[in-house]
Amino acid sequence: MITIKEFLEELYKRVQENETTARGAQLSYFFILSIFPFLIFLITLIDYTPLPRQDSLEQLSLLLPEAAFIIVSQIISEVAAADNFTLFSFGILATIWTASRGISVLIRSINRAYNITESRSFFRLNAIGILATFVMALVILFTLLFLVFGKVIGELAFQYLGFEEIFHIVWSLLRYAIPILIISVSFTLLFLYSPNYPLQLRHVYPGVILSTLAWIATSQAFAFYVNNFGNFSRTYGSIGGMIVFMLWFYISSVVVLLGGEINATLYNTFYQPNHHTPA
Repeated sequence: MITIKEFLEELYKRVQENETTARGAQLSYFFILSIFPFLIFLITLIDYTPLPRQDSLEQLSLLLPEAAFIIVSQIISEVAAADNFTLFSFGILATIWTASRGISVLIRSINRAYNITESRSFFRLNAIGILATFVMALVILFTLLFLVFGKVIGELAFQYLGFEEIFHIVWSLLRYAIPILIISVSFTLLFLYSPNYPLQLRHVYPGVILSTLAWIATSQAFAFYVNNFGNFSRTYGSIGGMIVFMLWFYISSVVVLLGGEINATLYNTFYQPNHHTPA
């Protein structure tokens, strides 16, 4: 049984050996490339649903720093004024290509954390990236639908049952609990199926919990700093908002990769002696 100090030392050693922060920068580069085509794809998709675009933006503003949200809003406004079918086609093609590259980097990074050699074919890895992209779009879409229409439906249901006052308390909790749950499920699927080695839920849930909490904490802390103290426009001029966006993606990428490193360190410490070495 190792101590917390020994675990942290081993984790730090693995992070240095696997160049986790450098791989986080590489991953954030592909995320930046894919996020705008993905937004075009997602917003155009929203236009075919009863979901009001303004309500979607309000929910999105809760996650992003103000400077980054301004950029996203500008892009969405340009999308609204353009030809939807053309943008929809472009968004799908561009998102598929860039997202598959980003997923590939993510898979290689998590495999490296477990000291696993990737043996899956190029086509299978790209299929995983394409599937992950569409699943992510649907998850975000249904989450937005729930956040926007869930309140209306819930109010009617609780009013019918005579518990209208209780609903406001329940909804204030659900409004934040549902996105956190969806983020946790997304991290679970990522850590469970990305490595080229069969893992079980008990092998990945520590990294899932820590990554979820760390991502929420760092995102909120970074947004608070940028909105209240960090004047990036003074240093970078008109691209200050883009710099904020890139930094947020970099922080998010490192947090995700750290979750994989935590799981790999725990696996090698507690489960590896009883299993065959991944290869």
